[in-house]
Amino acid sequence: MREVLIADDHPLFRDALRRAVLRALPDATLHEADSVASLQVLADRHPDAELLLLDLHMPGARGFSTLAHVRGQHPSLPIIVVSAHEESAVMRRAIAHGASGYIPKSVSVDVIVGAVLSVLDGDVWLPPEAAGGSDTALPPDEVAIAARIAELTPQQFRVLSMIAEGLLNKQIAYELSVSEATVKAHMTAIMRKLGVSNRTQVALLANHLAVEQDALSGANGGLPPSH
Repeated sequence: MREVLIADDHPLFRDALRRAVLRALPDATLHEADSVASLQVLADRHPDAELLLLDLHMPGARGFSTLAHVRGQHPSLPIIVVSAHEESAVMRRAIAHGASGYIPKSVSVDVIVGAVLSVLDGDVWLPPEAAGGSDTALPPDEVAIAARIAELTPQQFRVLSMIAEGLLNKQIAYELSVSEATVKAHMTAIMRKLGVSNRTQVALLANHLAVEQDALSGANGGLPPSH
């Protein structure tokens, strides 16, 4: 049985992806998620999935951090990023983070079908306007941050995303149905894995992989030394 994962929180676009995948793979079984948390469950439940179509801006997603984390947890799963961002630099940055393709949300179903078939054949697919550009080499600190985020457990990644959204420990505990002590234990593990010493630095690292380039700037946006 051929399985494909679709992760997007917009029902209309999820439907377009569903129709495109079924045109490319009529016998495929599709599994859909509308958040990072539900995607993590799907990916663990279907380890033999052949492809993931991933929206960068679902609930729980923080720019390229979701891509980095899924790549770390499921390194053999090809991922096509789907996004409303159409800047060539963003597309090539997604590829540099390990995506096998990048589909702008403005393209037709026919283009999506072609992209899916191309990636399933083992190719890297980009729209023509981005495919001819120079490769985007990631800054060393961004590579290091992505590698650290990839080491987080799914629950730790959820906590990281909530911290980046500004939630307090008691709010995170409520959202995850755990105790504040459990959240604090996750925080300790997250800080150790990310090589930082406080909550502010955790949030800064999470936001360092934002899609918008201006989120990467700032005096406090650098990578803390590894512990």
